[in-house]
Amino acid sequence: MHTPSLQAFVATATQAARRAAREITYAAKDLDLLKIEDKAANDFVTNADRAAEAAIIEELQRAYPRHSILCEESGLIGDPKSDYRWIVDPLDGTTNFIHGLPQYAVSIGLTYRGDIIAGVIYDVAKNELFTAAKGQGAFLDNRRIRVSETKDLRRALIGTGFPFRRGDNFAGYLEAFERVARRAAGLRRPGSAALDLAWVACGRYDGFWELNLKPWDLCAGILLVLEAGGLITDMEGSENWLETGCVCAGNPKIFGQLLPLVGTMKPAAESSRRTLTAKTKPVEEDAES
Repeated sequence: MHTPSLQAFVATATQAARRAAREITYAAKDLDLLKIEDKAANDFVTNADRAAEAAIIEELQRAYPRHSILCEESGLIGDPKSDYRWIVDPLDGTTNFIHGLPQYAVSIGLTYRGDIIAGVIYDVAKNELFTAAKGQGAFLDNRRIRVSETKDLRRALIGTGFPFRRGDNFAGYLEAFERVARRAAGLRRPGSAALDLAWVACGRYDGFWELNLKPWDLCAGILLVLEAGGLITDMEGSENWLETGCVCAGNPKIFGQLLPLVGTMKPAAESSRRTLTAKTKPVEEDAES
């Protein structure tokens, strides 16, 4: 049986992300030609999303035909009982992309029996590649990264994501926003949860929280934060991130101050269940091809 290393998984995901980025970059040259569809209120998909996703699927299936793939646009592909599942967001930040705002990314994570073991986030516009492998650290363009050393929330820059779907807990979010805004040095909402988590990992943010995300928004970014020395939980302080879609993350000092301020928030009712869970226990590298 073929047994690739975790770095082989990262290399494959990197190649897939770069192929997707070429599709996205090509589409970005003439945004007037984009075909935009409404998936739900304030939730869009373009032909660039679909082309990028197709490129990723092709690369992953070529390398690991027995793995399953969970994609934002195509759903679950392959054997649902496979121990290995790729979690793919071909274009995180589609609304930014449609408007020409250069804040969007390709996000690819891999789970083994529910554990996140590899992750790649590629910032297409800035040409920055974030990678992580379980137990092997987090990197930005091959340079080891760590979470920030900020200790006081009064000096912290915090990322977040505004609610935008019908049924989201707008009132609860605004209360949490005010609690954080009164205590932190600043709050930012650029519009890509994958990049928000990558920025926590590399120390650009000291903390981050958001609700009602999808597994493909979170998978790779969760591993990046953990491998960079950060802490990340759901709003109840547990590890059901991918099931609940809710995360609070930060360096150890800021996380401890941020979670009590946002942890009372509740997700939208329709987002209370997800298709996948992840934990942080060690993983063996007995991969299948």
